[in-house]
Amino acid sequence: MPNTEGIDTITLAELNSEASLLTRMDRKYLVPPGDTQDVVDYLAPRAQVLQIDGLRHFRYASTYFDTPGLDAYFLAARKRRRRFKIRTRTYLDSGLCFLEVKTNGSREATVKDRFKYDPDDADRITPDGHLFVIERLVESSTCSLDEASAIAKALVPVMDSTYSRTTLHLPHDEARATFDTELTWDLFDPDGRRLERGVSVGHLNVIETKNPSTASPTDRLLWRRGHRPARISKYATGMALLYANLPTNRWNRTINRDLGRYKRQAPLRQVAA
Repeated sequence: MPNTEGIDTITLAELNSEASLLTRMDRKYLVPPGDTQDVVDYLAPRAQVLQIDGLRHFRYASTYFDTPGLDAYFLAARKRRRRFKIRTRTYLDSGLCFLEVKTNGSREATVKDRFKYDPDDADRITPDGHLFVIERLVESSTCSLDEASAIAKALVPVMDSTYSRTTLHLPHDEARATFDTELTWDLFDPDGRRLERGVSVGHLNVIETKNPSTASPTDRLLWRRGHRPARISKYATGMALLYANLPTNRWNRTINRDLGRYKRQAPLRQVAA
């Protein structure tokens, strides 16, 4: 994880207050650790690092849910307008956990709704969780009530993702950058059992920039270093990498160019490609 020693700090409340009203353009990059530290060092004089309870690096765990036919994956792969993503996110340092439903709003904007969850339930959808999923899918106009009920009933855990995140705020640029390190993907079998069959992406970090319409200093530095935005979704890219029978579609270049050292694995699920 990057060294942020000497960088001024900002609290979560301050960060949300300063950045919550901005319209943002998000870009993701896959960057080696050495270049990641160079970016942090370059930004340090103009940046503030998020600090909570004395911590500057935060461990995340996400469990992704899909139907047996992987409807959420295929909707994303085919870039359907009405698509969804369902996961639990656990903040391992604080023990907080949320069930999150992501849907697509107007003009392709992503809308995320969350529901406080028991960490012990992170690998399953509870009855209250089912109701929340149905409500969000219907109210977002993603699907009808009958379709939402069928999806919620069919959901099973399919993949885990864990990583550590560091967040820098650039107040004068109205921008933010997150640095995700130690990214791992792990699978569940069709019966919902976690498998020791994952991938740890130790040679690359995920840098995500969140800016107004213009590029931030983070983007410009990465471009000068030869890094270009990459298509990466922690869910869809991980699934495409780990299941050899799934179409890579929008993530083909990322998987072949940046993650090519990892062999795509034999399928656990029989799904239509």
